[in-house]
Amino acid sequence: MKKRTLASLLALTMVASLVTGCGKTTTEETTTQTQETEQTSTDTAETAASEEVAAEEETSTADQPSSIQLLNGKEYGENADYISLYDKFGKQITIADVTEDETTGLAYLNVDGETYELGLDFLTMAMVYNTSYEGTDFASEDEVYAEWWKYYITRWNYLLPEIPLYSNEYYDIYNAQIKGVEEYPTNPYWDPADALIDWTSEKEDNSIILGSSTDLSGKFRYAIFGASSPGSADLDIQNLTNGLEIVSRTKDGGYEVNDTVVKEFDETDNEDGSKTYTVTINDDLQFSDGSAITAKNYLYRILAFSTPVAAEAAAKDHKATMNFVGYDSFAAYDGTNDGVDGATKYISGIRLIDDYTFSLTVDPQYLPYFYSITYAALFPSYKDLWLGDYDIADDGEGVYIEDGFYEKNGDSYVMASHISDSANNTDTTYPYSGPYVVESYDASDKSAVLVKNEYFKGNYEGTTPSIEKVIYKKVIAETQLEDFKAGGVDVLAAITGGSATDEAIALADSSNGAYVYTHYSRAGYGKLGFRADYGPVQYTAVRQAIAYCMDRATFAKDFTGGYGGVVDGPYYSGSWMYKAAVDQGMLLDAYDTSVDSAIAVLEADGWVYDAEGNEYTEGVRYKKISGEYATENDKNYQSIDGAYKTVEIDGDYYMPLVLNWYGTADNEFSDLLVTGFEQNDNIAAAGFVVQKTTGDFAPMLDELAQQQIYGYYSGTPMYTCFNFATGFNSAVYDYSFNMTIDPSMYDDYSSYYIKDMADIYWN
Repeated sequence: MKKRTLASLLALTMVASLVTGCGKTTTEETTTQTQETEQTSTDTAETAASEEVAAEEETSTADQPSSIQLLNGKEYGENADYISLYDKFGKQITIADVTEDETTGLAYLNVDGETYELGLDFLTMAMVYNTSYEGTDFASEDEVYAEWWKYYITRWNYLLPEIPLYSNEYYDIYNAQIKGVEEYPTNPYWDPADALIDWTSEKEDNSIILGSSTDLSGKFRYAIFGASSPGSADLDIQNLTNGLEIVSRTKDGGYEVNDTVVKEFDETDNEDGSKTYTVTINDDLQFSDGSAITAKNYLYRILAFSTPVAAEAAAKDHKATMNFVGYDSFAAYDGTNDGVDGATKYISGIRLIDDYTFSLTVDPQYLPYFYSITYAALFPSYKDLWLGDYDIADDGEGVYIEDGFYEKNGDSYVMASHISDSANNTDTTYPYSGPYVVESYDASDKSAVLVKNEYFKGNYEGTTPSIEKVIYKKVIAETQLEDFKAGGVDVLAAITGGSATDEAIALADSSNGAYVYTHYSRAGYGKLGFRADYGPVQYTAVRQAIAYCMDRATFAKDFTGGYGGVVDGPYYSGSWMYKAAVDQGMLLDAYDTSVDSAIAVLEADGWVYDAEGNEYTEGVRYKKISGEYATENDKNYQSIDGAYKTVEIDGDYYMPLVLNWYGTADNEFSDLLVTGFEQNDNIAAAGFVVQKTTGDFAPMLDELAQQQIYGYYSGTPMYTCFNFATGFNSAVYDYSFNMTIDPSMYDDYSSYYIKDMADIYWN
């Protein structure tokens, strides 16, 4: 069996989901979760360096281009230069075709006598689409899923697309005038914005004030608009103001059909391998203005966000109906090309049957799917919000949008500006379907006021809110408890960090019952994230070397004050699949602190030069990139201050080992990274230089995406490292398509901007 190398050429993934947050992570400024993880390290600090040196001849990647460089200028497709390994073989194989390297835990596929190393894209796709256990030694789909999940986490741990630094215990502290907290507590999947529907308020104005350290941006109508993951604060407002969904997220993180909304829910397995969900809704559902909700309202958003009109508006193709039969033809329609090259105004897999009934037919290529019920997890939208003056219809061939929707002014769709405005609408111009409506939003202080929707029929349990007003405001970690004591906020959720947690507990314990708190292990972690296709961090060895330089255990202890730990991959240790993977012998590297290990992996990867192309002796390391493979980003890479730049020598390019870090302001996490990362002696000893910019959260996200999602991107790529957090907000764990190497999907759906070498199949 092969050793752990990047010798195989393969690729990566991405995810398109109908439900915001379904199987996705939310992007947060701070995050938590306790994890006391006992993992088997594949290399110990004492032996890692010597083993790397001994195996250098076999594992050296010094002269190997990165996957980004290899794919530069190449065309994707079955009849082009390359395709993903999953697209080549994925639908043909089962878990029985996979073998595991007992030393590394990495997975390999054996097809027609050839062995292929399995990458992130393949594994995340197979994890949800290849869970059949027929003809295998597994007894259920759950067992197969857990095996794929184990392989994915192991691969992720090796490639290290981000570095988890702490995983906390979360403490939520409440004004005791908020009742029902003990009976209806929060948990990793059910935060205060979810739970408050069951609570009551004894305050004179029957209100509750929620505090969040994450900025609101005003994208309340569709929090994921233009992004690959929604901001957690915006998602809270979306969830408070959108409701009456067909399939509901439950308090334990699962999904079930919403009986408050659904009159009939039928599933049919078709002969061609497709699956049809036929849904009849109750005829007494209403928006916040009292207008009726019909079957059409569940289709407006997903249809709009499968068109080039919405793609222009969002600067991203959300592909909201991608899983349904007829999507490709419908998405190709531009208002003028019906019948040309397969384009059609109709989407055949979505049908309007009557005023309260519609059907969704899932394309066979997306079946079987481990979380298939979520294909029907739609929520209603008011027509004018996304379609303006235009409507949808079904004449027998499938649903379509009226042609005026596609009208152009020059090269731009007229309705694109309407959709963009709607995505940022923060008032009652359009009614809401959830338990609350937005009464006001103040962009200057990042606060919103919501009032109860009297027409809301109830959540999946039939519960309607008792609290009349919800105020959602930005809080600063350093002053949040003072704000709380002064009555400026009633709930502080997800308090993290040792001193902050100690202070919150002491305040509640000494309050004579005025304040109460709850706590739980957080499903998520704070991290040092990377733009893993840019600069030095496009190389796996660099990301690994950073991890070796950092003392993650000490960092976690310092940050959490003992109220948490550290994890070695993107998981919640309380999840069922984590427990199953551990039982199945999952192997993870803890990256024990060792500057010698860091230097060894860097040297094996070719970081052995100085700025003149001579042998490295001290200061900043450089790596030689062949002129044949150097991209424009490689050639133009430089430090924030311009002191270190890629230099050209005899037609080759030498890149400096400089990390440009964007840290968020007023953030204890950023502060601790100054010593734990930027000024870390091991970082300097290994040959790195770290330079920092400090700014707000939304601009940081723009720099990470290298797009003007929030309107802040500088236009020139600069930053490689970012500190923020990941929260696993659902028991649905699905990263299919988020690791894609397909250029048509990559910019819109990448979770880490990583392209796994093992996912590339050369045609």
